[in-house]
Amino acid sequence: MVRLEDITLRYRPGAAPALSGLDFALEGGSFTWLMGPSGAGKSSLLKLLHLAILPSEGRLNVMGTAIHAAGRKELPALRRRIGVVFQDFRLLPHLDVLENVALPLRIAGRGEQQLLADATELLRWVGLAERMKDRPEALSGGEQQRVALARAVVARPALLLADEPTSNLDAEQSRRMVNLLRQMHRLGSTVIVATHNEALPDEYPAPILRLEGGRLASHG
Repeated sequence: MVRLEDITLRYRPGAAPALSGLDFALEGGSFTWLMGPSGAGKSSLLKLLHLAILPSEGRLNVMGTAIHAAGRKELPALRRRIGVVFQDFRLLPHLDVLENVALPLRIAGRGEQQLLADATELLRWVGLAERMKDRPEALSGGEQQRVALARAVVARPALLLADEPTSNLDAEQSRRMVNLLRQMHRLGSTVIVATHNEALPDEYPAPILRLEGGRLASHG
């Protein structure tokens, strides 16, 4: 599903690398914790895997496509197969909850009746069917995070990335969020969850990819 070979990332020429010498692979259908302290490079790695940025050096392969050699016209279709749950939600304030969740399907050109049905189904799945006509500002942080998850998975992504999805949630909401991510894994998505919460892998055991200072500290 994902292979990195000697990947280095610099945000500008001559700058210190945000990521350096990353070399690992993740199998399709896997669930992986991405661990490390703040500043370790977790968000930078997720941006690479989401194809929001490209590596400065090395070879990146995502879902069978050599990203380091691909033309930019090839990337949008590939991005549509990747779902992202952002740490800051990134919900559009002028759209209601239903339209926020339906947006990826609308961009992909899905028919109106089908996209609304799919978005409604996902809001039921995250327990927010009764809030679908509300604007994001009317929701709690935990509810906004669940809307962000529904939007990320409405197109049934092959690869699902979550950036600190429990950082602003209480213990009960955190467990609910992790269980929803695990359900997507059971449905076939490859899931990578970035967190600095060392207790989560103890409660929900899975392989850990650990970064320190932009380098791979351990993988297993």
